[in-house]
Amino acid sequence: MKILFLVQGEGRGHLTQAISMSQILRGAGHDIVGAMVGSAVGRLIPSFFEEQIHSSVYYFNAPSIVYNGGGMNVKRTLLSLVTHLPQYIKSLRYIHRTVREIQPDLIISFYETYSGLYNVIYGTKIPMICVAHQYLILHPDFTSPKNSGISRILINLNSKAASWKASQRLALSFREMESLPDKKLIVVPPLLRQEVRDLYPLKEDFFLVYMTHHSLSEQIIAWHLKHPEIRLQCFWDKADVPDEHKIDETLTFHRINSQKYLFMLASCRALVTTAGFESVCEAMYLSKPVMMVPVPNHYEQECNALDGVISGAGVTSKTFNLSVLLDYLPHHIDQSEKFRNWYHRGEAMFIKNVEVFDKTLPAPKLALADKK
Repeated sequence: MKILFLVQGEGRGHLTQAISMSQILRGAGHDIVGAMVGSAVGRLIPSFFEEQIHSSVYYFNAPSIVYNGGGMNVKRTLLSLVTHLPQYIKSLRYIHRTVREIQPDLIISFYETYSGLYNVIYGTKIPMICVAHQYLILHPDFTSPKNSGISRILINLNSKAASWKASQRLALSFREMESLPDKKLIVVPPLLRQEVRDLYPLKEDFFLVYMTHHSLSEQIIAWHLKHPEIRLQCFWDKADVPDEHKIDETLTFHRINSQKYLFMLASCRALVTTAGFESVCEAMYLSKPVMMVPVPNHYEQECNALDGVISGAGVTSKTFNLSVLLDYLPHHIDQSEKFRNWYHRGEAMFIKNVEVFDKTLPAPKLALADKK
């Protein structure tokens, strides 16, 4: 089949999921004919995506979260949406023109904001599969943070809007849960790149830190000044500094680099991250304890952190107080074997759910999930 990707470009999680899916589907004989990536106005997509997707990449402007030093800024996020509305309308038209030119047999959306709007406005008959961890929050058995009913309603409205008229939703999960085919909700394992699976984990004496936005570095520096004896290697998206920005002998910031990050992840003592789903999954696969720090006012990351704790990934904290991680480490119980067993069932499940829409194959029954 000819398959086109629509990918949300904020953070690295959806980008790496798309890379992993492309590796699985190419291995099954399918053709990834393009990847359309939406990102904030003026924001660069990490170079590793073009290097590893091995397909034509098309960029367009898309709504995104605006951060400040304290986390997500709701007012500025809404203001940005209104200010750039004309560009977003152009982006939707650009997606439609590109789809008409490529004529894919299937579209796979990785939580791209425009996906549902595209289906509704242009009435496309091309089937679409929507893939994201966020769809798991639609599951009635998903455990949400306390006193978060309104936030759960809002994110689920967004998830439904991003998947309007989609043929199927694949909900990525740290652990196995029951699929709900009547709600087009199929629970599947995470998507990890081949580069992660090829790594051999070691244990060196440093913490690895990954943040979704460089403004969060202020908290890291503040903690470091009180604990200079702890070695920290940090990755951020700050563009106006060298690729490697050394603060002192035990604190260094690196611009996001896929190979360097994975090398350090395989050799670190533990990972500190802003509760992105993909980063936690990679750490669990490599037997690395995780401290998850949800971005303030970011309900999705609060869910990721709670779900990660339930799944045995590690501990959560409201701030980058790494003392929480130091206290937790002696009590950590490694869940990597259980996680890997669940993960390795994924490839067959993804192929089955995609090939349901392959008109060149005999019509199978809808392959919602594998059977043990």
